[in-house]
Amino acid sequence: MPLFAYGTTTIEWIFQAEPGLKRHYITVERGRPVLLRGRAIPEDEQRQLIRQRARWIRERLKQVNQPCKETFVTGSRILYRGKTWYCQVQPAAELSKPVIRFANSRFFIQSPQGDSISRKALKPALEGFYRDKAKEKLLPRIRHWQRATGLQAVSARLFKFKGRWASCSDDNILEFHPRCMELSPSVLDYVIVHELCHTVEKSHNPAFWHLVEKHYPDWQRCHGEIERLGVEV
Repeated sequence: MPLFAYGTTTIEWIFQAEPGLKRHYITVERGRPVLLRGRAIPEDEQRQLIRQRARWIRERLKQVNQPCKETFVTGSRILYRGKTWYCQVQPAAELSKPVIRFANSRFFIQSPQGDSISRKALKPALEGFYRDKAKEKLLPRIRHWQRATGLQAVSARLFKFKGRWASCSDDNILEFHPRCMELSPSVLDYVIVHELCHTVEKSHNPAFWHLVEKHYPDWQRCHGEIERLGVEV
């Protein structure tokens, strides 16, 4: 497995050839080597891509490898719409699985495990919450930006990517990960405009970024936030 030394950090990566991708993507996950995906390229070109993103990779490795709290209790926080919100865990022994809702600026979690809930047990309920909110807030926002920009997609749907927020297919079908609801409204708008611009320009060439700039002048700040989260757009 190839290695790249960046200061005191040794970056270990694996390459996954995906000919259908228009560019190369880097994904950093907890406890795993860095994943580089895209069209087949020799190892020296892979190393160049890793070198170009080495500072970001190092910071992302620090973030993802921090100790992970495995249990939610009252006072824990959940990310939604760019903010972390207070959680109130309520025992619900009569339930077979947890129920989660958001109201009055906090999350309420009904837990069959008592006054706490494991991350593993909560995950399906939280994914369902994001999916429902995406249908409620994301899809109407896509329609808004289609009207505002004049850029038209064939359709839009939700899809659970691995390591990506969204995508535009060759036939202009937009797909968004339900976890987009973790993003702040302004960053989510940027992701939408970004994918709509791909209905015209498929690659991240100068014409593409000029189009993004035209329709979303604040794109650089939002793109920076996306990169800090470590998930591609």
